[in-house]
Amino acid sequence: MLLFTPGPTPVLESVRQAMATATLHHRTPEFEAIFKEARENLIKLFNMPEAIMLASSGTGAMQSAMLHLCKSKALTINSGKFGERFSKIADALNIPKIELKYEWDTPVKLDDVQEALQTHPDIDAIFVQVSESAGGLRHPVEALAALAKQINPNIMIVADGITAVGVEPIDTTHIDALITGSQKALMLPPGLAMMGLSHEAIAKIDKGVDYYFNLALELKNQRQNTTAFTPATTLIMGLNAMFGEIEKAGGLDKFYANSAKRAKATQGALEAIGLTIYPTAPALSMSTVIDENANEIRKILKNKYGVNMAGGQDHLKEKIFRINQMGLIPAYESAWVVNAVELALSDLGRRAYDGSANRVFNEIYYKENE
Repeated sequence: MLLFTPGPTPVLESVRQAMATATLHHRTPEFEAIFKEARENLIKLFNMPEAIMLASSGTGAMQSAMLHLCKSKALTINSGKFGERFSKIADALNIPKIELKYEWDTPVKLDDVQEALQTHPDIDAIFVQVSESAGGLRHPVEALAALAKQINPNIMIVADGITAVGVEPIDTTHIDALITGSQKALMLPPGLAMMGLSHEAIAKIDKGVDYYFNLALELKNQRQNTTAFTPATTLIMGLNAMFGEIEKAGGLDKFYANSAKRAKATQGALEAIGLTIYPTAPALSMSTVIDENANEIRKILKNKYGVNMAGGQDHLKEKIFRINQMGLIPAYESAWVVNAVELALSDLGRRAYDGSANRVFNEIYYKENE
């Protein structure tokens, strides 16, 4: 069965082997060396001054960022379940918020951000997804961050990059916290959250708040290659192995380029067989199709063609399907997936199978190598 859900993604055999080695105690020089390597890799990945690892899902990092970087009022961008999650975190923490809400196929409008910041000058932090995976949408985060900093240089920009970090290079010039999770482009099991931080964010964190999610306490310890509490040792060992696999495959630039090629080729193949891409600004992390037979297509793919992909939630349940493009995915697997979608359409009597999806995928993907 090919796992093509937008998280969890498959775990490579070499990474599984690295995580299956003897358990190390985390308060030892041996593990400190492993942790140091992981931290240095993450700082390079985020392209930010600091990186923190937390033994939690990405949601833990989202909550921790809001706890530390919003002291007055939050502006949350809601174009799906994960933008909605930032809003719910604000409510749970009793943090006042202004929410900009859009349909799940629609990116944030910069004019709305400008109006919100000018109308509510007490907003001191913005919370937004880079890639909103509920609908496969890409927000213009870099432009939003630059605009917000022009209006208020002290505002904090918190970007949930859980389905974007490791997929594409993200300009972090105006971003203060960039969050990701282990089970997406980094192809690990769930359970490790990671966050890049700007110098300004570090200053605002100050002495920290909370107990377990105290970023100041973690930063103090992690700069010494240890953690305040028990770390996810096995996942951190796997993380280093995954960075090794990325390096063997040509490094981060090649990693990003291949993800972009797969995204372009997959979208082209799906459109060539008459399918409609749902978001108006598609993310590179996944291809999202809206279709009246979405649920039937997913069932055929899983039961007949050995492909497991994700559907939709809430009002998009049974209306969309989402094909993952994150991670080190062989081109032949992606080519089979679009071929299987075309076969499923034939099974449903929608179109005669003629191999168009596979042909278009390969034409686009390999043309990028010329």
